[in-house]
Amino acid sequence: MSFVHLHCHSEYSLLDGAIRVEDLVSKASSLGMPAVALTDHGNLYGAVPFYQAARKAKIKPIIGCEVYVAPGSMRERQASSARDAAFHLTLLTTSEQGYRNLVKLVSAAHLEGFYYKPRVDKELLAAHSEGIIALSGCLAGEINSHLSLGRRKEAEATASQYAEIFGRDNFFIEVHDHGIEVQQRNNPGLVRLASDLKLPLVAANDVHFLERGHHESHDVLICIGTGARVMDEKRMRYVPELYFKTAEEMRSLFASLPEACDNTLAIAERCNFEMEFGVPKYPAYEVPEGQTREGYLSDLCYKGLVARYGERATTDPELTKRLDYELSVIFKTGFVSYFLIVWDFIAYAKQRGIPVGPGRGSAAGSLIAYALGITDIDPLRFGLIFERFLNPERISPPDIDVDFCMERRGEVIEYVRQKYGERAVSQIVTFGTLGAKSVIRDVGRVLSWGYSDADRIAKMIPNELNISLESAAKKNPELAAAIESEPAVRQLWDHVTVLEGLSRRRCCDRRPRPG
Repeated sequence: MSFVHLHCHSEYSLLDGAIRVEDLVSKASSLGMPAVALTDHGNLYGAVPFYQAARKAKIKPIIGCEVYVAPGSMRERQASSARDAAFHLTLLTTSEQGYRNLVKLVSAAHLEGFYYKPRVDKELLAAHSEGIIALSGCLAGEINSHLSLGRRKEAEATASQYAEIFGRDNFFIEVHDHGIEVQQRNNPGLVRLASDLKLPLVAANDVHFLERGHHESHDVLICIGTGARVMDEKRMRYVPELYFKTAEEMRSLFASLPEACDNTLAIAERCNFEMEFGVPKYPAYEVPEGQTREGYLSDLCYKGLVARYGERATTDPELTKRLDYELSVIFKTGFVSYFLIVWDFIAYAKQRGIPVGPGRGSAAGSLIAYALGITDIDPLRFGLIFERFLNPERISPPDIDVDFCMERRGEVIEYVRQKYGERAVSQIVTFGTLGAKSVIRDVGRVLSWGYSDADRIAKMIPNELNISLESAAKKNPELAAAIESEPAVRQLWDHVTVLEGLSRRRCCDRRPRPG
């Protein structure tokens, strides 16, 4: 029988997980595993790319999160350290309702419970437990923490509490074996506790890097994240066993607990959440009584055409032909409310003297956007093509980039929130990554290279957009020679090729996004 990894920390577990989601699902597929879970610490940043990569590789994706649970109320701020502020708990979604609940938990953790880490509490877990399977967690979990201190009664009470929150069939006592002494001391106690309380066991493996040989590169990543150097004696370190093990390795580690390995498969069979893509979920724009949205948009566009072109709007058939064509595409693709909403908040900004940019990107090719005042660039004058923005033969949601005055854009965001409701508005986030040149400089620093030494290698990377390290070595013979002939450069190169492209920080984008 096979095995399913339920604990994997990806590139989206910022500067902690050294695994690209594509590599993760490829590894699981090559080992014949039917499913794999992503359980990044405290966030769901990788959920969508992970789901898509897994489906593409014909592997079942299990979306989860290793959440931080406050020892009391998530609103209390009394702990003196991150270790005391929260325990770890692994949550896996089994259904759409479970995913919705997990999203609510993670959102509340960041917005309401953040203290050292984004935290939930047991009251919140109880309110959002439907559709979720919970695992008791690693050594930083509450049950393990009690056992480590010899508090067996407290461990039992905690396990009983979680079993009540999630249901006895949905709470598993989690056992690990990474060669850590405390784990090996605690595991017999966890097994006895599961037996006494009649709770199921599950064997899990905390995965922070893909191959055992990537341990040193992951160690370098931890140094980048913590601002330490590899040579520092007193710094955070991870054991080498946190790699993606085969089913055979896991069953060998837990040979005395075959049911714990079998339960990874049982859990995977119960996790059947399907993400829905390609279905617009924009709020419906409320038009004046007696009008349809299509009719209202058409009226606005023709009035805008006159405002932009004057008399030409009534005498030039090219204008009306283009406008009618664009309207027909928007009607056909179902994006009427989208255009009305964007027109609405841009009009609001202009009416209140909030500076708005002239528009950029493919939206500048839309005559409708120009007529509505969304953009200020005449697409006919500059020969811009509407199909680059919205193509009826290859339908994808339109994306209009709008620039607002930095000092007053908060007013626009608040207007959108108030008019369309909290649940219909979101803000987006992007990620800064360890690019080819930056990862060389970062790794050089933590290896205690001088800046000029790392800079010498970084400058050998050709100045091409999104160039990869592999491509750079092929294009620059000087770089290839340095890798081949200089041991220090070879060591650096081994690390940077493992870490290239991993996410290193969140970059918030505060543009209002309806939907």
